[in-house]
Amino acid sequence: MSSGYHTSWKVPSEHREDPACRAAGRRMDFAQAVYDRRSALGWSTAELARRAELSEEDVEAIEESGVEPTLELIERLATALEAGARIDPRSSLEFRFEGYAA
Repeated sequence: MSSGYHTSWKVPSEHREDPACRAAGRRMDFAQAVYDRRSALGWSTAELARRAELSEEDVEAIEESGVEPTLELIERLATALEAGARIDPRSSLEFRFEGYAA
């Protein structure tokens, strides 16, 4: 399982604008958002994979920051996670899935 992979680390300010660093940050933020929403729903990686029509290995790779968040993937996961996706590049690449109001 990927629950142990979710950590945070400090990036020196001079590296934050580096394209590779920004890409890694996007992947990490996306991974955390998927993990957080899936966990909030009480789903396993297998359940999310089934709902998103992905393999369980794909979901694990996403949650391990190994997948670039494309628009197609964000849309697929938002639908599967029964949530909207919010991206705010002004706040250090913040990305999250928000459940719909009941």
